[in-house]
Amino acid sequence: MPTIKILPHAEYCPQGAVVTAPAGTSICEALLDNHILIEHACDMSCACTTCHVIVREGLSSLNEPDENEEDMLDRAWGLEPNSRLSCQAILAQADLTVEIPKYSINHAKEQH
Repeated sequence: MPTIKILPHAEYCPQGAVVTAPAGTSICEALLDNHILIEHACDMSCACTTCHVIVREGLSSLNEPDENEEDMLDRAWGLEPNSRLSCQAILAQADLTVEIPKYSINHAKEQH
């Protein structure tokens, strides 16, 4: 079962964390299942960028992003070449290290 190391994030994971999840699980599902409450405003339907993560290690083990994900990523805050939408990035057998960006663009949350 692959391990995901989450780098410290002030809001979601202040101390950082290491979680495991079965292959075939999205990064977003793995984080949520382990009580790391990453935003996912579109309910993991690839219609926003709130679950954007930067894969620091293990990127090549993930499924390739499709055109819809790439189009959405173009709108993400802090986009990097190794950025993925965690709801679309599916775990294989390799371990990962991910960083949750400091900010996300969540219009629904900003209105409250």
